[in-house]
Amino acid sequence: MDNNENTRKGVVVITGASAGLGRACARKFAEDGYDVGLLARGIDGLEGAKKEVLQLGRKAMYVQVDVADAQAVEDAAAKIEEELGEIDVWVNNAMNSVFSPIKEMKAEEYKRVTEVTYLGQVYGTLSALKRMLPRDKGSIILVGSALAYRGIPLQSAYCGSKHAIQGFFDSLRSELMHDKSNVRVTMVQLPAMNTTQFGFVKTRLPNKPKPMGKIYQPEVAADAILFAAHHNRREIYVGYPTVQAIVGDKIAPELGDYVLAKTAFEGQQTNIPEDPNRKHNLWEPIPGDHGAHGDFDAEATDFSPELWVSKNKFKLLTGLLGLGGILLGSIAAQKLMSEED
Repeated sequence: MDNNENTRKGVVVITGASAGLGRACARKFAEDGYDVGLLARGIDGLEGAKKEVLQLGRKAMYVQVDVADAQAVEDAAAKIEEELGEIDVWVNNAMNSVFSPIKEMKAEEYKRVTEVTYLGQVYGTLSALKRMLPRDKGSIILVGSALAYRGIPLQSAYCGSKHAIQGFFDSLRSELMHDKSNVRVTMVQLPAMNTTQFGFVKTRLPNKPKPMGKIYQPEVAADAILFAAHHNRREIYVGYPTVQAIVGDKIAPELGDYVLAKTAFEGQQTNIPEDPNRKHNLWEPIPGDHGAHGDFDAEATDFSPELWVSKNKFKLLTGLLGLGGILLGSIAAQKLMSEED
C-alpha cells in the first residue's frame, strides 16, 4: 500500500463543489486526507476543484450534475463509489437563490430555488443513506443558515428552502435515533459569507447584492463542516450573527420583523448599480472557474470565536471544572488551616 493510501481518511462527496463554500470544502477535506467526489453543474469550476484536490495529494473525480435531478444524483453517487470507494461523508451544499421582493417573484423561480436548495439536499441525503445505512456508518452534513430560522426580506425563496431543510433534518435525526443507527447527521448553520453567489444570483435589486451584516470567509464555514463530519453534534452555529439571529428569533420575532424591515433592504445591497441584463445561474451555470471567494475579501473575517468555542467546549468545560476543583480545594485548605490556628 502506498503512502497516499496510508494517509487516506475516506471519501467525501460535496455538492455545489465548483465554487464558493463547496470549493472551500473540497480543499479543506483534501487537506485532511479525504478523496473527494465533486458534484456541480459548472464544468470549468469542477475541473478547477479537481485540480486543487489533486495538487493536495488526494484523489478526485467529478460528475457534472444538477442536484434538482434525483436520479442524476443517485447515478453520480454510484459512479463515485465505483471509482473512489465507499462514501464516508456527504456534504449537501448546493444552493440557488433569487434576490427580489415577493410581489415581483415568479412561480417558476420559487420552484427552481426549492428544487435546488431544499430538494437537492433531500436527494443527496437519500443517496447517502442508501449506502450508509447498510454499513451502519457515515456522516451526512446539511448546510443550513441563520435564515433556516429567521427569514429576511428579498430572499423569500431561499429562506423558505432553508426552513424546509431544518424540518427535514429534525425528522431524519429522530428516525436515525429511533433505529439506533450509527449514521450521523448534523446541520451547520451559517452566517453571511464572502462567496461567489452574490455575483451569480438572479436579482431584481437596483444595486449589486451583498452579504448582510458581518461577513465571513468560506474557509470558516468549511472548517465547521469538516468538524461536523468528525463529531456527533446536532447543530453547529458559525459566527455570532448566526447565534444572534436564531436566539433572537426565538425570543422576540416581532422585533426581528421591525429591525429587518428597517435595515435589510439597504443592508443587502452595495452602492454600485446592478446591470439588469447580467447573466445569472438560476437555470444554467455561468461559464468559468470562479473559485471560492466573492468580491468582499476586504470586509470578510477568517475567524469565528463562536465556532472556536463550539469546537472546544468540552475541553473548556473540563478546564473550568478543573479550575473550580482547584479553587474549592484551596478554599477548603485555607479553612482547615484557620481552624487549626
